[in-house]
Amino acid sequence: MSDLLLRRARLVPVGPGAAVPPGPVDVRVVDGRVREVGEGLRAEGLPEVAADGRWLVPGLWDQHVHLGQWALAAQRLDLTTTRSRQEVLDQVAERLDAVAGLPVVGWGHRPATWSEPPTTQVLDELAGDRAVVLIAGDGHHAWLNRVAMRALSLAEREGMVSEGEWFATYPRLVRLVGTDGTSPEAYLHVMREAAARGVTGLVDLEFDQSFSAWPARVEAGAALLRVRVGAYVDTLDEFSAAGMQTGQPLPECGDLVTMGPLKIISDGSLNTRTAWCCREYAGGGHGAANISASGLHWALDHARRSNLDVAVHAIGDAAVWQALDAFEATGVRGSVEHAQLVRREDSRRMAQLGVRASVQPAHLIDDRLLTETIWPDRTERCFALRWFVDDGVEVVLGSDAPVAPLDPWLAIAAAVHRGAPDEDAWHPEQHLSVAEALAASTDGRGTVAVGDVADLALLDTDPLPAGDPVEQAKVLRAVRSDATWVAGDLVHSAL
Repeated sequence: MSDLLLRRARLVPVGPGAAVPPGPVDVRVVDGRVREVGEGLRAEGLPEVAADGRWLVPGLWDQHVHLGQWALAAQRLDLTTTRSRQEVLDQVAERLDAVAGLPVVGWGHRPATWSEPPTTQVLDELAGDRAVVLIAGDGHHAWLNRVAMRALSLAEREGMVSEGEWFATYPRLVRLVGTDGTSPEAYLHVMREAAARGVTGLVDLEFDQSFSAWPARVEAGAALLRVRVGAYVDTLDEFSAAGMQTGQPLPECGDLVTMGPLKIISDGSLNTRTAWCCREYAGGGHGAANISASGLHWALDHARRSNLDVAVHAIGDAAVWQALDAFEATGVRGSVEHAQLVRREDSRRMAQLGVRASVQPAHLIDDRLLTETIWPDRTERCFALRWFVDDGVEVVLGSDAPVAPLDPWLAIAAAVHRGAPDEDAWHPEQHLSVAEALAASTDGRGTVAVGDVADLALLDTDPLPAGDPVEQAKVLRAVRSDATWVAGDLVHSAL
């Protein structure tokens, strides 16, 4: 923890009714906490940093990240901009030519709206004896050729590998590429990128992760930011054996890396039409639950007895409803992750139960067209941020990186505008104000004040811009941090 005196920073009002001084102030940090805020503070031997009128906010948090997959995404074939099967095949062909003899692993395509289906046969014909694994943008399914299926011990089939089978297969990708790509150096690289956006904390919900991997990362310097490490039911025994409880530092990891929630995936995804819904999709089917009601109740009760918070993935409204039943029955603390489709009565129920809505607003940009196609009768209650806030639900924002980029300003802009830069707002009645979206991105912290932990971001732009939502979102997407501190330690600087 470092000490410093920050000269002439403009405080940003965070949260309802927040007030700030009309002009720049000095901020004294001692032992990793804000000790004094005022004008003309004496340095008293502290190192000084010239803010020069920049805007100071609490450090931002991304409340839903898959850090290992985000680190890997930078090393994979980027298919996020493809809009058809042929576009994907063209990019795969280019990569096959460019990396002779090596397998191709891609990320980011979204096949649900394609006119031609992703078939095993076309990949077989394109790649020959080279393995190809293309992970869809929602992370819930993958398109493989038969060479890759055999290498990953999968039964050969004509079609996707999805949901539970894919989640179980994913860790075996190391067989193809020779490394899992998640070295401490890779983690440190993505944390530095996050710090440049003013991020000081992450909730890491990586699949199949072991807390025993974190001491090596910390020793190598990869604990740049605060990280809450999540567990899954199939990895819970290791965490439980060590007596880990939510909020407790992981062994040999210092103060920054702590135990996070138990993550449970209770239904599927929109792109696979496996998100569990109360009414049928256009074309039929309701999706499906990934866990029975009794199994969900058992898991949540086990978490409660182990002093663990719970993060329940629930995209469809039936899954949200089932999750809230389990929260009510067990009294455990936690969140509904995604909460993409909700009924108004369940929004109100979340408020009554004290269950957080952990939402990734940038997903609405990617899912808009598909939602209009397969949920045409319920689009007005997708990403119902306005309902949540009005009903008194605590809302926290994230990215689900690599499903969306690890960029809180993109999430804030999407919550405010509810559209891509060149699109009209999609159900603008469900938007948040900039102030509300910013408050949902600071892990419950308000305006920088005496006594706060010195997790701080000094921004190059006013994060509460004037104008209509379209103009505001344009400004927000470009916001970056000129300096970021964690417990008073400088983790990023462009000063």
